[in-house]
Amino acid sequence: MVAEAAGASAILIINDRKELYKMVCDKSETDLNIGIPAVMLPQDAGASLETSLQHASAVAVQLYSPDRPLVDTAEVFLWFMAIGTILCASYWSAWSAREALMEYEKLLKDAPEELMNMEATGSNGIVDITTTSACLFVVIASCFLILLYKLMSFWFVELLVVLFCIGGVEGLQTCLVALLSRWFKRAGESFLRVPYFGDVSYLTLALSPLCIVFAAVWAVYRRESFAWIGQDILGIALIVTVLQIVRVPNLKVGTVLLSCAFLYDIFWVFISKRWFHESVMIVVARGDRTAEDGVPMLLKMPRLFDPWGGYSIIGFGDILLPGLIIAFSLRYDWAANKSLRAGYFLWCMVAYGSGLLITYIALNLMDGHGQPALLYIVPFTLGTFLFLGWKRGGLRNLWIQGDPPRVCTHIQHSRVRILKENVSSGRSLNAM
Repeated sequence: MVAEAAGASAILIINDRKELYKMVCDKSETDLNIGIPAVMLPQDAGASLETSLQHASAVAVQLYSPDRPLVDTAEVFLWFMAIGTILCASYWSAWSAREALMEYEKLLKDAPEELMNMEATGSNGIVDITTTSACLFVVIASCFLILLYKLMSFWFVELLVVLFCIGGVEGLQTCLVALLSRWFKRAGESFLRVPYFGDVSYLTLALSPLCIVFAAVWAVYRRESFAWIGQDILGIALIVTVLQIVRVPNLKVGTVLLSCAFLYDIFWVFISKRWFHESVMIVVARGDRTAEDGVPMLLKMPRLFDPWGGYSIIGFGDILLPGLIIAFSLRYDWAANKSLRAGYFLWCMVAYGSGLLITYIALNLMDGHGQPALLYIVPFTLGTFLFLGWKRGGLRNLWIQGDPPRVCTHIQHSRVRILKENVSSGRSLNAM
């Protein structure tokens, strides 16, 4: 529809009335009603059209613009996937914390002298985020994002795929072992010493090859139409495992972390256009400079009932970062023996779901332009938590301690017994 230009007066275009005009204007000539059609094609369709033109083939193009559905079913499924992932991870984290606390109190009852000065955290293998690390999140994440943006190429995406497969295998294996150990308890409690890995359970040894094969199959067929299923399974397993290992110790750290993530998301989606002339976050998420359909650091769902096709996506950080503070709320509720309505977890989950829903509404109102999900999720989730803590008078404890005030009867009884033993043996009370 557009001829090659050999000068301004040589371009011929076709307007909506099928008339030909030179792209010039005489001094006494009025404006003409000229329209220039602009068509957006999918990448595969554009590549096919370009190949046909290069081989001097006759190409006929028929334009059709169907209406998109009012509700994107892919976004609905992603909403449920995000909610379900945080729900499962939170209950697993709270259950593990309660089991560790019960085990600690049992050991304290049996051997109080050895455990008197230990903290009842049961934090073996658990990493607590600090305020400093929460602030460093913005710097590290920004450097990594710029690295992805500048080095985005075929080989770099391949490296990301390998790293994602390693993390996905570890996450899938951890989730399956924790789940199946309920039925195969003996295999989960029997260990074998493996060089470089230490003691490994027989259940882990049995599941590891299956997880590796699953990730390898996804990596080989990741460009196929069904590959999103494997990517979502590996991604969800990785998120759940991280939420089990990494924890927020109190509301202060959670507030700093989400506030930094809030600013990070807004800057790299909106403000980065001023320096890079395009949204860095969106370019990286879509994998615009590669042949891949996005980087493997997000959950995706095909738009099955959308005539335009494509995928709806949500980044790992939009689930993982709010999930840290939501999991903390459930651990606090269980430690304080709060009911579902009287606690914080239910309302944080409702707030997160509402914030994510507003994100998708804004995405559709903005004609599909990428939106920073944390712009809507953080005020809803964190604001609800802070408001309820202030209203119920527990904000100070949530902010500083992160654990409900409680008194362990084993500690009291042990201290009384030790005092009696010290007095009877003639030792000074000041030594205690």
